[in-house]
Amino acid sequence: MKSEPTTGRPGAGRQPGITSHTGLAMVVVMTGVLITAVDTTIVVLALPEIERGLHVALSSVIWIVIGYLLVITLLATQVGRLGDMFGRVRMYEMGFLVFILGSLACALAWDESAIIGFRILQGIGGAFVTANSGAVIADLYPPQRRGRAYGYNAVGWSLGAVLGIVVGGLIVTYISWRWIFWINVPIGTAALILATRVLHEHGERARRHFDLLGMVTLGLGLFGVLWAMTTLATATFDASVAGYLIGGVVLIGVFVLVELRQDEPMLHLSLFKIPMLAPSLLAALFQGLANFAVLFLVIMYLQGPRGLSPIHASLLLVPGYVVGSGVGPFAGRMADRFGPVLPATVGLGIQVIALFIYAQLSLESGLWLVVVASVVNGVGASAFFPANNSAVMKASPSEVFGISSGMLRTFANIGMVFSFSVAILVASRSISKHLAFAIFVGTTSLHGHLASAFTTGLHAAFYASMGFMALAAVLSATRGQGVRGLSAKSR
Repeated sequence: MKSEPTTGRPGAGRQPGITSHTGLAMVVVMTGVLITAVDTTIVVLALPEIERGLHVALSSVIWIVIGYLLVITLLATQVGRLGDMFGRVRMYEMGFLVFILGSLACALAWDESAIIGFRILQGIGGAFVTANSGAVIADLYPPQRRGRAYGYNAVGWSLGAVLGIVVGGLIVTYISWRWIFWINVPIGTAALILATRVLHEHGERARRHFDLLGMVTLGLGLFGVLWAMTTLATATFDASVAGYLIGGVVLIGVFVLVELRQDEPMLHLSLFKIPMLAPSLLAALFQGLANFAVLFLVIMYLQGPRGLSPIHASLLLVPGYVVGSGVGPFAGRMADRFGPVLPATVGLGIQVIALFIYAQLSLESGLWLVVVASVVNGVGASAFFPANNSAVMKASPSEVFGISSGMLRTFANIGMVFSFSVAILVASRSISKHLAFAIFVGTTSLHGHLASAFTTGLHAAFYASMGFMALAAVLSATRGQGVRGLSAKSR
């Protein structure tokens, strides 16, 4: 890997973001985001085939998704810290390598334990990529140009989601679920080779220490709560579920106490003293809690009450991702010109409208309504992400870019890992939990009275998501316009 000496001045005397390799560097960063986005949507489509092919228990199949997200959540700040210590580019490239190896292992998985374990390995690589990508962009671009850069990064996510839906649907339907992982190997390898040639270190190195106690207590706490919630999706509440739930909540409380006493905690709570940072991180959490479930809920509606196949159901969501990919760079430029508060808050408001449209779906609704809602949702999400990312990185002192980027991913992912569990619990209130879960993973469909009852449950889930999204919008709006002044002082 080619690296420039770290002198504390980005780019060794050059203005970051105006080198000849910046465009290629941005392509590499977008590719990393793209392949992690592909694996978020593509695996959802493949769950029924993975379940049948590897004889995975119905109650365990969702951990193929949640396990991947949970490990990214736990490692995001820690590997961001590694980026501050040893170089963000180096850690980003290491993430590519681990992700490729994890994908290769997933393609060769032979049973339930293997696929979940290898997905966790894949998640470790994804954590290195996602936690350091924001910091790499912050090193490449000056503050006044980062909004546009994060907008292009949002394009990478949208394109990855589209490819995951289209290519994944075709692969799962006509080839084999194993190829959803094989396909990452050549793409990731090519991107890794390009990364070693065009990405260079710009940031200042800093000494950091790991917060293993914090990571363990948070990990066990989140696992306990998630295990209880996913168990409730297929079973009734009993003493075992209560034990996991109470134990998880207690451990999360212990985690907070540990963090308050650590010199270098996993979650740098002192950063919450920066006025712009706390609401930005919390907005990311509640946006993830509200929005990540949308993909699941809509697919449940289309595969369950409407009886569509996974590929036909998912293709209806493609227009939203396509339109959203065009909005991202524009929203980023708006954030650069007017500050991040307006585009981020407007984006969240637009997503509230999309959720309201989804909540009107019935057994007689035209499928065009799903397309309209997905486009509105895509526009809102693409307006929020680049502006909110820009707000976090502008408010963060440059010497902790890696920690701040990792914290952003941690808060967003905490919302995402709980999003499915909350949605399935609310949606299954009017039908058997076990049957609702089976609809999600695509192993059954609904007709008649059950279809009508389940659609009513989905409405409740969409309205719950609207509440979370509205809370995110309120948090976003309370940031004020002080980020630029604070950013200047930080630097």
